[in-house]
Amino acid sequence: MTHAPITGQHAGVLDALGGRIASGSLAVGQVLTLERICAEYSVSRSVAREAIRVLESMGMAASRRRVGITIQPRRRWNVFDPRVIRWRLDEGDRTEQLLQLSELRRGIEPVAAALAAERANPHHCRIMAAAVSDMVVHGRDGDLDAYLLADTIFHRTLLEASGNEMLRALDGVVEEVLSGRTHHGMMPARPNPEAIALHDEVARAVRLGDAVTAERAMRAIIEEAATALREEQAD
Repeated sequence: MTHAPITGQHAGVLDALGGRIASGSLAVGQVLTLERICAEYSVSRSVAREAIRVLESMGMAASRRRVGITIQPRRRWNVFDPRVIRWRLDEGDRTEQLLQLSELRRGIEPVAAALAAERANPHHCRIMAAAVSDMVVHGRDGDLDAYLLADTIFHRTLLEASGNEMLRALDGVVEEVLSGRTHHGMMPARPNPEAIALHDEVARAVRLGDAVTAERAMRAIIEEAATALREEQAD
């Protein structure tokens, strides 16, 4: 689902090109060349080639001999790739993107919560309980970065506790949703206490093996976030 981390010049060129494709400033069907990329970003051919290779693996670009590098339509993108999600949140209609991701989460995390209630081990339960405690503290203090970290740990652990490797592989998608709201100023200055209480309810239900309650509370968490996004969109 995800690619190995890319650092340095490779990452800079990749993020620049990916963001431009996501925003539409590099239009579908537009053709680039390695020479143009090298000149525009002052990088070597190997750096440019590596960035294009990753974009090709994401379905955002396609290279053909004697044609060049052609920007691909959105229907071919790997929309589950966390970097694609991040670029779309950075450059596109982020509220609409987050709402679509919320719809996806409805089909993932309530199921994961129910499975976790059947399969979680004591270590998973301790991590989730500690994450909720941290959310309470950081939510009260208004430390959104620390709150985001605790929230991310909670959801990552829940997916892992489901015991389903396909659900676990979607942790990057969920993490980009959570970080996207925070980094783009779409979280309230003080996180909703009701949302924190629902996280606590999920953690408790998982620990007690109550799949029905875990699924219901997780669905309520996702709906609370989606409602906040829709209200912001309306404003």
